[in-house]
Amino acid sequence: MARLLIVDDDPSLLRVLRIGLVARGYDVVTARDGASGLTQATMTSPDVIVLDLGLPDIDGLEVCRRIRQWSEVPVVVLSAFGAEDRKVAALDGGADDYMTKPFGMAELEARVRVALRHVTDRAAGADSMSSELRIGSVVIDLARRSVTVGDQAVELTAKEFELLSFLAQHSGQVCTHRVILERVWGPGYGTEVHYLRVYVNRLRTKIGDGTGRLLRTSPGVGYQLEAPLPGPLPGGPTKL
Repeated sequence: MARLLIVDDDPSLLRVLRIGLVARGYDVVTARDGASGLTQATMTSPDVIVLDLGLPDIDGLEVCRRIRQWSEVPVVVLSAFGAEDRKVAALDGGADDYMTKPFGMAELEARVRVALRHVTDRAAGADSMSSELRIGSVVIDLARRSVTVGDQAVELTAKEFELLSFLAQHSGQVCTHRVILERVWGPGYGTEVHYLRVYVNRLRTKIGDGTGRLLRTSPGVGYQLEAPLPGPLPGGPTKL
């Protein structure tokens, strides 16, 4: 049984979500503020965290950043604001998904299923794959879920690693926005192009590809990962 942690300061919403998700077979833990949410995240080891941004004590973005310091658990953000800059800030802070209130129980459960499936796929992949992918000076170890540029390790979030791995497995091919979104984030995400902009920019910064020589943009189409001409990438990987 998958365990969900829901962090929201609205007791009525928490009650509805608990009843609905328990009826669907989930083990549900709740918290009504950021501090309690962080405590529950460490004590209960949830499989997915559903996190409201408008918390009374700690901003939800800060809660997400703190969780990312020690855990790769999928975080699905809830917010009353649908502005793109708010979505970008949440994704940049380590969230895996973003939902705008009001929302339907069916949509929330679908997104939770996608998050859980990604966790399962990562675990299965770690057991079955032992190969390395080399794109220029970037080495991606699929089994160990590690990335190095030259001899320097690069720390990536779970979603950043999935995106880089997908592009590496299709090296030299232009992958469209829709294909990337549906394969990395899941069905129903084909139009969320701003997700890609955020993550591609983060990847370029971390692997030292600020000029886009390695992770290339095909304007209006998608992205392509391909080894550049011989020579180091400008600046090298970003140290974290």
